[in-house]
Amino acid sequence: MIIIMKLGASKQNIDNVLGIIRTNGLEPHLSDGKEVTIIGVIGDKTRLMNQNLEIVDGVERIVSVTESYKLANKKFHPEKTVVKVGNTSIGGDEFTIMSGPCAVESEKQVLETAQAIKKCGAQILRGGAYKPRTSPYSFQGLEEDGLRLMKAAREATGLAIVCEVTSLAAIGTAVKYVDMLQIGARNMQNFYLLKEAGKTGLPVLLKRGLSATIDEWLNAAEYIMSEGNQNVVLCERGIRTFETATRNTLDISAIPVIRTKSHLPVIVDPSHATGVRDYVAPLAKCAVAAGADGLMIETHPCPEKALSDGPQSLTFAQFDTLCNELRPYIALSGKKF
Repeated sequence: MIIIMKLGASKQNIDNVLGIIRTNGLEPHLSDGKEVTIIGVIGDKTRLMNQNLEIVDGVERIVSVTESYKLANKKFHPEKTVVKVGNTSIGGDEFTIMSGPCAVESEKQVLETAQAIKKCGAQILRGGAYKPRTSPYSFQGLEEDGLRLMKAAREATGLAIVCEVTSLAAIGTAVKYVDMLQIGARNMQNFYLLKEAGKTGLPVLLKRGLSATIDEWLNAAEYIMSEGNQNVVLCERGIRTFETATRNTLDISAIPVIRTKSHLPVIVDPSHATGVRDYVAPLAKCAVAAGADGLMIETHPCPEKALSDGPQSLTFAQFDTLCNELRPYIALSGKKF
């Protein structure tokens, strides 16, 4: 449930309502907006049935929340969340581009990529040190050695870094190196992993599962946020449909839907959505036009020699061209890049 306070409600009014909620064994979440204060209530709302909150001083009205996710719900938090990652932010006035190789392969590869994408305007270096692959015989990543290489690239360029984690052990190692954790599509409903990622306090990039509904996706975010970590960024990366012309089907409609349901920032990964280099640019432009807060785009110094996902990776020249083509779209969306 949500308790909406009257315009101009005093701090004493608000503290009184918070006290009633806590006394009855529920957890309040205060959202102090520019015009109105909202108090979200987590827990069994039947415990408040005899409290007559509607007539408590300062209370405007009470709204029932039917969705199972609360903390990620826009009703709980009407103001858009801005997530700070390193020296940049996602969800504010700035359009954010994350880029880099699917898999970290060598020091030269990572440093060259970091320097190239920074020159083009990207703010975050992405790279896979832990690779959950469909086949057990595919390249599985350099693990901690890969994280060290990414950290060195951050020190050389100033870019923030994000890396996928696949286990509790991976989280324990990654927190020593990265600015943001990524939960991949295959682990979107690995609820134990979500909670452990939430406990770190680091920003978390949560990719949509291959066959997940939007409500399931938001409930996955709720697991992270329920651990006290509100710094969650959603990433639409395509869903599995009957279509085989692309690797997945990019659900561009997910962006406006998320906008109506949640306050969390949302970015788009057209590389994994399509699996085809030639389709990345058009869908990136669609994502900007639909209102995305950013993009995640795979780049590689030599895609034909990539150990993972070469066919969907852009060369540095292609990435530079795309960034320049995106600038007018970003400007029209009201953001800066």
